[in-house]
Parts: sequence; structure tokens; C-alpha cells
Amino acid sequence: MASNNRAAQINKVLKVVKKTYKPVEPVADRTVLEHLVFACCLENSLHEDAEKVFAALKNDYFDWNEVRVSSVRELSELVKPLNDAEEAATRLKRVLQSVFETLYSYDLEPLKKQNIGQSIKQLENFHGTTPFTVSYVTQNGLGGHSIPINQGLLEAMHVVEVISDAEAAKRSVPGLERAIPKTKGTEVGTLLHQLGVELHRSPYGPTIRKILLEIDPSCKDRLPKRQTKKAEAANEKKSAGNSKDERKKKSSSKEPAAEPVKKKKSSKKASIAKKAAPKKKKKTAGRVAKKTSNKKLTKKKPR
Repeated sequence: MASNNRAAQINKVLKVVKKTYKPVEPVADRTVLEHLVFACCLENSLHEDAEKVFAALKNDYFDWNEVRVSSVRELSELVKPLNDAEEAATRLKRVLQSVFETLYSYDLEPLKKQNIGQSIKQLENFHGTTPFTVSYVTQNGLGGHSIPINQGLLEAMHVVEVISDAEAAKRSVPGLERAIPKTKGTEVGTLLHQLGVELHRSPYGPTIRKILLEIDPSCKDRLPKRQTKKAEAANEKKSAGNSKDERKKKSSSKEPAAEPVKKKKSSKKASIAKKAAPKKKKKTAGRVAKKTSNKKLTKKKPR
């Protein structure tokens, strides 16, 4: 997409989300690690729900190390208010584990003193971090200009053709930071986040359809569609066919196992035949010797 067309389409998105949603003021008085933990909770949920879960984590556990050693199942129960409880619990546990294994502590404050590019790379190297969590910490913990993009927002931008298929695969929205001033980055970021959460939570609902059509009336054919019963049946047939093929492969792979036994039997017969063959040769040799001796005797008789 040409840069002018992309900028115009991004401005349409911003105009609609400003009219539809109210901005949220994120809590600024947090450590870098706390921003990272909060981002793990926030990614696909509303700020209000993420704040409740974050408060529960701090109140119910002694420290972040206790959270780290807890099971994903246990954490999933605590983060139930989130739209993606199990995924959020997995992200949280993996991130804390990676931070601890890398630093043997939970202190990420030194990242503020480093070059921001170096700090971003270090955040990306922690297992469990996502483009969203890295951008959120960059914006709220490191003071950088980065708009957090969750999966729902990425899909919305793709539907209204702000980004191409290739850009969606790379999870990037080129030109977004240029279209939003740094001073408005946090505010506008919370509005866009709510759009992404709406699509993630209810992709086929009337609310998200109305918003996306208002941004781009021509996007009707690109809106998320429910899978039809025929498509579901076709998928079931495919899976059934695949299972049958697997069974055939397994049975065919078992059949050749009997072949070596047959070969062994035939080899035994061949060896027996070989052993028997010399005996026949010896007998025939004896008979030939007798015949020759008889011939010699018969020749001598006339003399």
C-alpha cells in the first residue's frame, strides 16, 4: 500500500476509535518488571480486568518468585477474569522463568539506563514475551514511542486494509507511530487496544462489524466469518480421511516385517541344496571312474 493511502486509512481508524471508546490512563508508578507482568495480563483483555488480576497477583502471592514456581493451571484460575486466561498464565510464567534464569533476580530497572534499542532487544530475548508486551513496556516503562498491537488489533487493521497479508504475518503496522504523536501515544494506544479486544472477544458480533464497516464500508467481504456447517463437515471428513490414511500406512508398514522370515527360509533351502550338490558330484565321479575302468578292461580282452 502507498504511504499516502496508508496514512489516510490509519487516520480513519483513529477517528472512529476516538468516537467509540474512552481513553484509559495506565498506572505509571510501576517498575519495569511490573509493567512487563501487567502487559502479560493486558494483551487480549481490557485494562479494568487486567488491573484486577494484577492486584490479585500481588495480594495472593508473597513475591514474583512464588508466582514463577506456581503451575499454569493454578495461575489460570487466578487470572480467570481475562479473555485468554490460560494463555496469559502461560505468558506470565514463561516470562518470569526467563527473567530469573537470565538475571538470577527480578530487577529490570537497569534497562532504563541503557540505550533503548539495546533494552528492547533484551526484552525480546526473554521467553514468553510478545510484540505486544515488548511495545507496552517500551511505551510505559522505558519512555519510548511504541504502540502496543494485540492480535485483535492486527486483524482489524488487516480487515480495513491498513496492512497487507505479508505485513499481518510479520505482526507489524508500518506508519502507525508516525501517524500518532509521541505525546498522544499512550492515550491513543489505549483506544486502539479496546478495538483489538473487541474483535478478539467477539469477532462475529454486531459491535465490531459496525465499527469496521464505519472505518471502511467496502470491507464487508473481509469481515471475520463463522465457519458453516458444510465447512465443519468437510473438515471432519478430512480429519477422518487422514486417520484412515494413517491406519493404512501403519498396516502397510507392518506387512513387510514378515518378508525377512521368508527370505531366511529360502536361504536355508538354498544352503541345504548346496550341501546336497557336492554329494551328487562325488557319486557321479565314482560312476565315471568305474565306467572308464570297465572300458579299459573290455579293450584288453581281445589281446
